[in-house]
Amino acid sequence: MAAPPQTEPDAVDPHLGRQIIYRVENLAKVYGSGSNAVHALRGTTFDVAEGEMLVLLGPSGSGKSTLLNILGGLDHASGGKVWFFDHEITAFDDDALTEYRRRSVGFVFQFYNLVASLTARENVSLITEISEDPMDPVEALAMVGLEERLDHFPAQLSGGEQQRVAIARAIAKRPRVLLCDEPTGALDSQTGTRVLAALDQVNRELGTTTFIITHNAVIADMAGEVMLFGDGQIAGHRHNRTRKSPLELSW
Repeated sequence: MAAPPQTEPDAVDPHLGRQIIYRVENLAKVYGSGSNAVHALRGTTFDVAEGEMLVLLGPSGSGKSTLLNILGGLDHASGGKVWFFDHEITAFDDDALTEYRRRSVGFVFQFYNLVASLTARENVSLITEISEDPMDPVEALAMVGLEERLDHFPAQLSGGEQQRVAIARAIAKRPRVLLCDEPTGALDSQTGTRVLAALDQVNRELGTTTFIITHNAVIADMAGEVMLFGDGQIAGHRHNRTRKSPLELSW
């Protein structure tokens, strides 16, 4: 494993008074080369405070998923730097990135990726069995409101319930960060509200720094920070002084 380079160890967001969990400087990602090159990220720079709920808005191809893939250690940057606390993850080798993902990052995607032959409890146990200080699977499922569905298989669950199992699976290892790419994209508004309520609860009660990619601008009202992406760059940014509950959103 590559030794993690150091930066300012205790940087604090001057507005929120919380430690900075991610510092992103001039981040770039290029796919292909020459006339076929696609610039997915073009010199993106920002900080994120620990415990923040951040929503990323923007059209398809604007760089949102690419950013989350780099923050989560699933992809390598073409240029720039990303620090996770005092560790420069853009300098990590593949083994160090694997360890970083295992210890610190939870993922929630649009499609649930549950194992069809396992119950909700067993799907969550897949993560807890390889984690250092995991929640009990029952505790994780109860946190997303599924304590009555522990022994149901995915086929016996609705789409929203399956997504909440996926959230429980992601949070059961107690990650510092939860990265969510279109977590309500395949759901109707009522079901999506339940999923967002689960994410909001995880953020508020566990203090898990949470990123949510969405095409639905309404969801931005539940976040503390909102970033609008366009053409691989941050095209706009706002801070919400008051966060709405998912139940208050007007879909």
